[in-house]
Amino acid sequence: MKTIDDLATEGVAGKRVFVRADLNVPLEGTTITDDGRIRAVAPTIAKLAGLGAKVIVASHLGRPKGAPEPAFSLAPAAQRLGEILGQDVAFATDTVGESAASVVAGLADGQVAVLENLRFNAGETSKDDAERGAFADQLAELADLYVGDGFGAVHRKHASVFDLPKRLPHAAGDLIATEVGVLKKLTDDVKRPYVVVLGGAKVSDKLAVIDNLLKKADRILVGGGMAYTFLAAKGHEVGISLLQKDQIPVCLEYLAEAEKRGVEFVLPVDVLVSADFPDLKTKAPAHPELVASDAIPADKEGLDIGPKTRELYAAKLADAGTVFWNGPMGVFEHPDYANGTKAVAQGLLDSAAFTVVGGGDSAAAVRLLGFDENAFGHISTGGGASLEYLEGKTLPGLAALED
Repeated sequence: MKTIDDLATEGVAGKRVFVRADLNVPLEGTTITDDGRIRAVAPTIAKLAGLGAKVIVASHLGRPKGAPEPAFSLAPAAQRLGEILGQDVAFATDTVGESAASVVAGLADGQVAVLENLRFNAGETSKDDAERGAFADQLAELADLYVGDGFGAVHRKHASVFDLPKRLPHAAGDLIATEVGVLKKLTDDVKRPYVVVLGGAKVSDKLAVIDNLLKKADRILVGGGMAYTFLAAKGHEVGISLLQKDQIPVCLEYLAEAEKRGVEFVLPVDVLVSADFPDLKTKAPAHPELVASDAIPADKEGLDIGPKTRELYAAKLADAGTVFWNGPMGVFEHPDYANGTKAVAQGLLDSAAFTVVGGGDSAAAVRLLGFDENAFGHISTGGGASLEYLEGKTLPGLAALED
């Protein structure tokens, strides 16, 4: 897999370099609430601009349906990128139309432009190879070289991720190179004990990674909404908590497999519950009730792990050699249900382990709850991509960069 340094040796000055970034940031109106992904890719963009390239940055944002939707415009991301880079960033109001052609043609060496949301064109996400390829052909006309640095999208077989690098000389950006290096430490060169912390809403989102990690991990700690399906599998009442009844049989299989392999599979011993979901806008006091995890009232919902579980999980992290964490322990956006996620984050920091925060809500929680990002071994920019890599899947965006 070529890198930017390889491109630099060959020379990029004066060339149009298409950077597939991940600027898929959360927005409230036009206000970015977490700019972590922009800050993560900015060094690659700055590096290319510093080498004299004409840098064309492209990304998706949200899930528009193949046509322009103002709520998903990348204009706020382009503005924020300019602030981080400390230079003006041009913005094209389309992807492959007149604005894009004009903006790219107007770039001088070392300047940067951002194209509008790639998913405003149906060809970006099309399952039809010809339609996707036609869009990639149009994108290729804008550039001389391709740099893939949107790790959060490499698990998608999309035009800008999979098809475009086949049409241009290509290389991996520094962010992707770092991400892949870190993930190899979680698969090929693991320092033990290897502890995995999994949370988030749905157990179905994590089944494949659990299946693979049962062969590699020493301990798996489970929290968040997905924990209640495992608790139900053990015969416990979970009230109105998140529950995927159809996944109970496979949860039972995984619990049995963990016991067979000698993998500690740790579930909450106490939880905070309420009959009402908290108001995440006003952050009004929620007045949760603390109960044992096998005594959840039938009319209440589990919304965070309790203090005994926080202590238990901290102890399970204390002697770890490697930790991978993906998914919050509760509704961390509300202060009454944030302590479980805080405890896991602090447990990673207190451990001497190599720690990886697996993107998505976990990375957002680290920033929202005020932790120093640099104190962790690595914070991934791609939750889904990280999980699929750990599942052992071939990621289309990485495969396209390797040939």
